[in-house]
Amino acid sequence: MSETPTGSSVDETGSATAVIDAVADLLQSAADWLRQEAEAAVRDKVVVPLQRLGLTLASAVAAACLAVFGLVLLGVAAFIVLAERLSYPGALALVGGLYLAAAGAFAVLKARTMQR
Repeated sequence: MSETPTGSSVDETGSATAVIDAVADLLQSAADWLRQEAEAAVRDKVVVPLQRLGLTLASAVAAACLAVFGLVLLGVAAFIVLAERLSYPGALALVGGLYLAAAGAFAVLKARTMQR
């Protein structure tokens, strides 16, 4: 650069700095925008479905616990009724056998649905 008596080299340096600052601001704005878009995409595509899955699994576990508790109470009730008619060992064998048969049927049905 050649200097003129009016000091135009300072103006060229100042305008070059302004252009560099403008490009840096543009790149920063683009990076901020990209970060916001990526965050929104992750929130919509990953976080929300995982929250729904967590709520579904928590509900399923709660329902399973209640079902198991109900089955235990039904088993105790069946045992008490059968113990009066049969003996205690006979009632235990019958209730235990019914539980095993139900578990086997469930396992067979689940295996068949998984193969499809």
